[in-house]
Parts: sequence; structure tokens; C-alpha cells
Amino acid sequence: MRPTPDRARETLFNWLQPYLPGARCLDLFAGTGALGFEAASRGAGQVIMIERDGRLINQLREQILLFRAKNITAEQGEALAWLQATRKSFDIVFLDPPFGQGLIPGCCDLLIKQGCLHRGGMVYVESERPAPQPGGWSIKKQTTAGQVQCMLLTTESAD
Repeated sequence: MRPTPDRARETLFNWLQPYLPGARCLDLFAGTGALGFEAASRGAGQVIMIERDGRLINQLREQILLFRAKNITAEQGEALAWLQATRKSFDIVFLDPPFGQGLIPGCCDLLIKQGCLHRGGMVYVESERPAPQPGGWSIKKQTTAGQVQCMLLTTESAD
């Protein structure tokens, strides 16, 4: 488990602030839930956290109860299988998989194939450097924090 660096998280949420109020968000590799909880605290309408580790899911659910966060749910599952099975769609997806496993292209492909991203939706990708850019996506914003590459992707032309 590798939490998003504070500087990267601050930059990300500065990028997303205009889009967060009322947004439906998916934190696909939730881990500690830092990205999902931050999105909810900044006005996201709904946040779904997906995590395969049962211990982490229990911790996420305890935090949700502690915060009385009615707009956050945590589901246990493997990310690719969850994407293949879901019929839900989102405005913002946080994609911060374990490094070195090549999960980003497959997740991005499934987001499109399964209709999981609303028109104009964005995907935040955090990966090791150099970051693989999935085909068919435009980089809206990007930055680096140490050995971490952060990108905000969209399927529409970057502004």
C-alpha cells in the first residue's frame, strides 16, 4: 500500500474542485481511502470505494461510520472484475493501482467498454514514472511528485 503523496493529492483536488460538487466518484483501488474521503469532504455527491483487502475494507467501513458519511460506500472486490460486473457510471474515477502490475490500460479500457464514465468524465491516474498513457485518452492535466506521475485523463480533447 502506497498512499498518494500529500503534494500530489493537494494538486489533484485543486484541479478537480470545479467538478466535484455533486459528482459521482469511484475510488477503484481505495487502499486507505484518502482520495475517496477527500472527494466526499469536498462535495462529491457519491463515492464508491473498491478494495480487495478485507482488512482494509473493514477499516474503510469503520471510518465511514465514524464520519457518518452517508455519501460513501466501500465494497470488497478485485478492481477489474468489479468493472466488468458493474452497470454504474461516474463523473470522476480515481485509478491508483499497485505499481508495476500494468493495470492502468486494462482499467481504462474497461471504464469505456462498460460505460462506467459519464460523457466529459475524468480519470485520475497515479503511477510510477514514466507513466503509460492509455490509448484513446487525452491528458487534461499532469504533474510529478518524486517518482510518482499524476495525470488527469479524459476521452475528450484536452482544453
